[in-house]
Amino acid sequence: MIETPQIEEGWIAEDLAAEFPELRLHYVTLEARSGRSPDTVRRRLRMLADRYTGGKAVTLRQQPIPWAYRVFFRQVGIDPDVHRTPVEAIALERMRAGGFPSQNLLDDALLIATVETSVPIVAFDEDKLDGPLGLRMSASRERLGGDGRPLSTRQVVIADAERAVGVLFADLAEGRGVHPETERMRIASIQVKGVPDVSVEEALWIVAEVLQGKA
Repeated sequence: MIETPQIEEGWIAEDLAAEFPELRLHYVTLEARSGRSPDTVRRRLRMLADRYTGGKAVTLRQQPIPWAYRVFFRQVGIDPDVHRTPVEAIALERMRAGGFPSQNLLDDALLIATVETSVPIVAFDEDKLDGPLGLRMSASRERLGGDGRPLSTRQVVIADAERAVGVLFADLAEGRGVHPETERMRIASIQVKGVPDVSVEEALWIVAEVLQGKA
């Protein structure tokens, strides 16, 4: 029996919450593996690609949720015309590739959820995390994952109880992402000002449904 996963809210560091009071991180934990996508998921990708016309891609950034992420990108020092928001990056790749070719079950699930809701989603290997996830500023001389590349000071990172496990809207720490042997995943979404709760919940549920074979 497939159950609706419980959505948990991550922590936000005080200084970050003071600057962005509507910033939220939500996540669900799933017993799931990636692998090759079934035909049902591949058909869904084709249907989404058919709906994603050139005209829609051009006007995408003007829609409320994509626009909210563009505004937030600028607020944290990211140029959204250089480093695209996730849904805009997907739209541009759709134009380049002529469709949404299947990658694997997890990546397909993340793409479907982002296309349907415009909400960015990221996936971690549950067994590689320590405690709850949250958002904070990076510390001086901190390294991604504890021993990875150096982080810029006061860069917004996704962190567990011990270390930064990802840079917000960028890369994950080595070994923290999902790999072929992963059996438990933690799927996280980022909510910014102007993005309704229902869209965030829908994005997480879509990922869960696709991974668990319900959609």
